[in-house]
Amino acid sequence: MDPEEAGLESARCRTSENRLIAGYYAIMGIPTNALLEKQPSQSGRDSRTPEPKSGRHAPRRGKLFHLLWPVTSYVVTNVTVTLLWLVFFVFNRTVVIGRRNVGEERNTLLLSNHQSMLDSFLVGLGAFYPQSWLKPHLIPWNPAAAENFYKNPLLAWLAENWKCIWVREGRRDLHALHRMIQVLPRGTMTLFPEGTRSRDGSVGPGRPGPGLLILATRPRVIPVAIDGMRAVLPIGRYLPRIFKRIAVSFGSPVDYTDLLAMPRTRETAQAVIDRVMAAIRVQHAELRRRRRCDVAAVDEARG
Repeated sequence: MDPEEAGLESARCRTSENRLIAGYYAIMGIPTNALLEKQPSQSGRDSRTPEPKSGRHAPRRGKLFHLLWPVTSYVVTNVTVTLLWLVFFVFNRTVVIGRRNVGEERNTLLLSNHQSMLDSFLVGLGAFYPQSWLKPHLIPWNPAAAENFYKNPLLAWLAENWKCIWVREGRRDLHALHRMIQVLPRGTMTLFPEGTRSRDGSVGPGRPGPGLLILATRPRVIPVAIDGMRAVLPIGRYLPRIFKRIAVSFGSPVDYTDLLAMPRTRETAQAVIDRVMAAIRVQHAELRRRRRCDVAAVDEARG
C-alpha cells in the first residue's frame, strides 16, 4: 500500500470512529463539542493518551502483562469459575434453564438483570462452562464498575484477568464503550442494562448505553434472568451464603432487526433495550412462579 492509499485508509478509519463517538454522545445526552476533548485512542491503551485530571482511571499495564495475559486470563478465569461452580451447584441449589439458546457463536451478548457482584460469573458459568476450558473465546468479557472491582492492586489484577472492562464511577464512559465495541465481535460478553444491582430483587429499567453497543456491533442478543442471587450475596456482604436456591434462565435471541434501519438516537437505543428488558421480565416472572410452586410443594410435603 503506497503512502497516499495508507493516508486515505487512515482517514476513513478516523471518520468511522468519529461517527461512532458522535452516536454515543447523542444517545447519552453529552454535548457534541466534547468530541474534541474526550476522543480515545484507537487501541484504548496508548501510553501517550493523557490520563484524566481527576477521578480514578484504569490501571496501566506493561508489555510483560500484555504478553502473558492470554495465558493468565485463561487460567485465572477458568480456575475461578471452577471454584464458583462449587459455590453455585454444591453449596447452593442452582437451576439453569434454556442453555441451548446461547450457542457458541462469537459476537454473542448476554444481557441480564443484576442482583449481586457474582452475577457475571453465574451467567458465564451457566452459559459456557465447562466448554470454556477447550474454547477460550467463550470466556465472556465483563464491563465492571471501577468502585467494586478495582479497589486495590490485587483485585484490579484479578479483574483484568477475568476479562473485565474498567468502567469509571458515574458511568457514561466512552473509553469503556469503545473497548466493548472492539472486543465483542471476536467473543462473548455479559452486560447488565440496569447499570446497578437491584435493591429488592425486581427487574428495573434498562439504560440506553448498551443499546448503542448493540446498534454498533449487531450481536446475537440473549436475554438472561437471574433469581435468588440477592439472598446469596446481598449488597454490603463479601462472602456468599450457602444452602440457597438460585435460578438462571437463558431466553431465545431477541430480534431487533426492524430497529437497525432507524436513526442512531437515544430513542432507538432505548427501544432496543426496552425490548430486551421486556423479555427478561417475562423470564424473571416465570422463575419467581417456579420458586413459589417449589416452596408450596415443600410446605405441602412437610404438612
